[in-house]
Order: sequence, then structure tokens, then C-alpha cells
Amino acid sequence: MPTPTKGPRLGGGPAHEKLIIANLATALFEHRSITTTEAKAKRLRPHAERLITIAKKGDLASRRQVMKTVRDKSVVHFLMTEIAPAMAERNGGYTRIVKIGPRKGDNAPMAVIQLVMEPVSAKQGVVREAEQAAAASAPAVAADETPAEETQVEAGSVDQPDTLPDADAPATADEGVEVDAAEADPSDETDAEKKDQA
Repeated sequence: MPTPTKGPRLGGGPAHEKLIIANLATALFEHRSITTTEAKAKRLRPHAERLITIAKKGDLASRRQVMKTVRDKSVVHFLMTEIAPAMAERNGGYTRIVKIGPRKGDNAPMAVIQLVMEPVSAKQGVVREAEQAAAASAPAVAADETPAEETQVEAGSVDQPDTLPDADAPATADEGVEVDAAEADPSDETDAEKKDQA
């Protein structure tokens, strides 16, 4: 839950601020979305989320706790029967604040605070389906490929010559490739041939 902000109060005193927040919470639960200043929206958010958390219990004691702040019985009934069950799978983050720009008269920054009514289970269902599809395709790919350890063992078990032919060295007649005398580079003569010539 967001912590209440510190600073100057919304009204003239603490009692006035409590009444402002109670009225804003009542309007929010009644209409599901209200337009107000950013300062009021940020002050309302923790109180509204706390009231929804209390209402999710659904018993008489929680109804009476909500009635301390929201005085309208029809709004409390709507909160307990409609909003709280819709938020049953959500563990917080019941409200959303969207900034909409300054007010025309006094240039005060305005915002829309609204209840987040999208079901969490639908989003989780899409994620679970994607994970299941990825898990189903992963074993099929792994079955076709051989593990790296087996590949290394197989590669080591094959008899290979100790020396590999040099890529830069010209091919000889033993390898089955004819080499022209013009193509042979005189600088490639071996040390043994140089000794024989000397």
C-alpha cells in the first residue's frame, strides 16, 4: 500500500482533510473513476486501497470499519458486493492514477484516479499458456539433439591421425592431387632438400 504523503494538509485542519478524503473515496467507489487534482489523488490512493483491503474480508466487522469513512450505505454495499469480490485475486494495486494535464482556470495539475477492474486471472492465464507452449516445444528440441557430453565422447573415440595436413602446404602426389611445377613455390622447399643441393 502506498504510504500517505507528508506535507501540508488538503483542508484547513485534520478534520477537514478527513472529510475531503472520505468524500473523494465515496465518489471513487460510486463512480469507479473520478477527476481531481494530483495532490488529492495521491492522498486518496492509500486510503482507498486500505478500504478495499478491509472490504475484501466481507464480514460485518469489516463493513462497520468501512462505514467509519464512507457514510453512504448504498456505496458501502456496492463496495462490499461488487468491487471487493472483483479484487479478490489481486494483492494490492487496486487503483490507478493517470495524469491528464493542467486545469484551465488555475493551471493546477489534474489526474484521473480509477479502480483497476481488469481480472488478474485472465492475464495469468495468458502467461501460463505461453509457458506451457514453451515447455512443450523445449523437450521436443532436446530429444532431437544429442547432449554435448555424448558428442565429445564420440568425437574422442574416433581414430584420428596425430598430425593434420597443413592448409598452407601444397598438395603432394601421395594425396592424389597433381601439382604443376609452375605452381610449386620455390620458397616451400624443405630443409632436407636444401642440404642435398648444398
